[in-house]
Amino acid sequence: MSHDGDVIEELTADHREVKELFLQFKDTPPGGESRKRLADEITIELVRHSVAEEQHLYPAVREHLEGGDALADRELADHGRIERLLKDLEGRQPDDLEFDRLMVKLRTEVSAHVDDEENNLFIQLREGVHPFVLESLGRKIREAKKSAPTRPHPAAPSTPPANKLLAPGLGLVDRARDYVTGRGQ
Repeated sequence: MSHDGDVIEELTADHREVKELFLQFKDTPPGGESRKRLADEITIELVRHSVAEEQHLYPAVREHLEGGDALADRELADHGRIERLLKDLEGRQPDDLEFDRLMVKLRTEVSAHVDDEENNLFIQLREGVHPFVLESLGRKIREAKKSAPTRPHPAAPSTPPANKLLAPGLGLVDRARDYVTGRGQ
């Protein structure tokens, strides 16, 4: 979903939405189709969010923050682990015992990543980057999410320029597949 505001406000709102989806998932009886629908919604939101961060946030972190390369590399490693979990989850049915185990592991990984971003990275961005840049990044993130993939592609590049070139095409294919299958609707 798209919000208004600078990059920190935009991404924090995304974090809250995903947290709410995880809570809904937790409150849904095991094995049901509603669990699969929620897992798909979580996947769609996480992939779109991650792709937008990889295209715009992490390059800005490298450019504007001291030690930015190491920070961005750590965040990208988190994304890699999360994307592999999403890929493992993708082919599972909600009555598969592995489905719930993967969802717990995913929630744990995402929660740790969100905590790190909000309590470390976002604070450094707020203190070290001009508000104009943060506003501009917020707009770029919102635009990137519109054409981002909706399915995990762990083998796809996660850094510019390759990710900026490939993501819109993957996103188009993913949205076509989602339309045909009814996923995420």
